[in-house]
Amino acid sequence: MLPDVPIPTVRSDSKQTVELIRGSDITPEPVTWLWQGWLAAGKMHVLGGAPGTGKTTISMALAATVTTGGQWPDGTRSPVGNVVIWSGEDDPADTLVPRLILSDANMDRIYFVADIREGNERRAFDPARDMEPLQHKLTEIGDVRLLIVDPIVSAITGDSHKNAEVRRALQPLVDLAADMRCAFVGITHFSKGTGGRDPVERITGSLAFGALARVVLVAAKHQKEDEDGHTRRIFIRAKSNIGPDDGGVEYELQQNELTDHPGLCSSSVVWGELLEGPARELLEEADATSSNSDSGALSDAKEFLTSVLADGPIPATAIKRDAGNAGHSWATIRRAREALGVSSSKTGMQGGWKWALPGSCSTEHEDAQQDSVSTFATSEHLRDEFGGSAPLRAPVVAMPVTCATCNNFRPTSHPNLGHCGAGAPEDPAGLWSTDRRNCTQWTRKAE
Repeated sequence: MLPDVPIPTVRSDSKQTVELIRGSDITPEPVTWLWQGWLAAGKMHVLGGAPGTGKTTISMALAATVTTGGQWPDGTRSPVGNVVIWSGEDDPADTLVPRLILSDANMDRIYFVADIREGNERRAFDPARDMEPLQHKLTEIGDVRLLIVDPIVSAITGDSHKNAEVRRALQPLVDLAADMRCAFVGITHFSKGTGGRDPVERITGSLAFGALARVVLVAAKHQKEDEDGHTRRIFIRAKSNIGPDDGGVEYELQQNELTDHPGLCSSSVVWGELLEGPARELLEEADATSSNSDSGALSDAKEFLTSVLADGPIPATAIKRDAGNAGHSWATIRRAREALGVSSSKTGMQGGWKWALPGSCSTEHEDAQQDSVSTFATSEHLRDEFGGSAPLRAPVVAMPVTCATCNNFRPTSHPNLGHCGAGAPEDPAGLWSTDRRNCTQWTRKAE
């Protein structure tokens, strides 16, 4: 029997009370989206990325879409509404307004936060302490769907690297967005030297920036140009507590002259194809430079592949499973495979794909053909299940796979025995007629 627990005495003259809401009194409601899965009404979002990726230009493209009820990159439409922008880095007249005009924004629905007026004096708006007058203005404007703060670190009065101070400083903005039912987007940078880490962990300052945000978006550009000399840029969804947290869209930054302002050029976003895959993998592909300058992650992945394939071909499905267990992303493994020249071969019509280091022979020989007799094309290349392309390397099926037909077999004076010149154990190299399909040292004997 549990002992009686004394009930604490509560002072009746206390002026503070805690309000409790019974769960049964709360009616469930869905998240309201401006852009399904990407921009949520009443929620905080963070848009991060390295310098030069076009984060501010992207935010202007988002703003323009909201002001016109235009189409998002996935073809869905935005509700029409007003947009409020505060920028501590870019001038509206020569930078932001030109970008908005090129993005076909309805400028009557765009509002920039200017100064704070106190009596007869003016001072600069401070997002860290001016939330109350800002909320009064937003209520006065009405129909505000999107609030952009660039950079979000400007809202922090204390140390932006301390979790408690960041949370305390951002809470008024979070509450403002919730009260106004508008999406709040804060723009920030990536910290240097954080390549290969989780995208949310790369955001400058305290982890509280990514923790408070319900959705974290990332802009990045590939470090390698494609065959046409084009640099790919990607806009991806790195975190979401309220929806999918993967996928993205390609984009380009274009420079154009404003039609009604000759000589004035600015940039705008042109959206491209939709992307699939986890943010970390998409970002690792973008961060990759070349095989001559390996990142730590790529170097580790190459070492992993070399070790796994050292004893011969391995099924690609097993490599993917083991790579994941070892903490390697599949995107990095694919890059390591390309750098090492790993080949991929099919193990028969019903079998899967196997990977092998250069110089290794496939041990499965069903349905193998020479290039010169291919019935598929001029080249004997097949596409593997993981997006790779490599010639079949198995020997011709007509030749039996035995020690006697192996280039490494060294016969002895005994009529049925011999030795393996490639170092295979003596017992399996013994009988000339033994089926040796599983031998990793078998190479076709020259006729």
